Amino acid sequence: MNLLLLSGSLRAGSTNQAVLNTAAELAPPGVETVLYEGAGDLPLFNPDDDAEGVEVPEAVAEMRRAVGAADAILICTPEYAGALPASLKNVLEWTVGDAGTYRKPIAWINAAGEASPTGAADAHDSLRKVLGYVGATIVEEACTRIPVGRSAVGTSGTVTNQDARRKIARAVETLTRAAQ
Repeated sequence: MNLLLLSGSLRAGSTNQAVLNTAAELAPPGVETVLYEGAGDLPLFNPDDDAEGVEVPEAVAEMRRAVGAADAILICTPEYAGALPASLKNVLEWTVGDAGTYRKPIAWINAAGEASPTGAADAHDSLRKVLGYVGATIVEEACTRIPVGRSAVGTSGTVTNQDARRKIARAVETLTRAAQ
């Protein structure tokens, strides 16, 4: 079972990244995790660059290979300006041409801190909408809100709060079980 971990944040040391690092650490036996780190390398999506007979840029081909090899995808993303960060939307737009997310089990963890006015609800509403367009299978039971503040991230880049770690592990287990 291959689980692709996809962060909507390009920020070094983000809490979203820490949640995914923790998900990788806590994945059940038999689950291989791959952290996709190329979102910042992707060119902006342009349908002309994804037309029939046009070779896509190597960064796009690498991302598509990662998505194609995954049995499921776990996303953790912040909210920017009331919606998905552009880098994450760009990743998802590049999956349209090869239908890489079509019927692929996908879930997300909302790590927005307690101070976030909407708890990143708008980002997750837009994520739900985009995932519908790209044909993903949203595993609702694995989608969860686990507020993670910067103080809950240890020097190893993982979440240290035990309650949050249990919830992350439960989300990963639920997603991978649904994908099997």
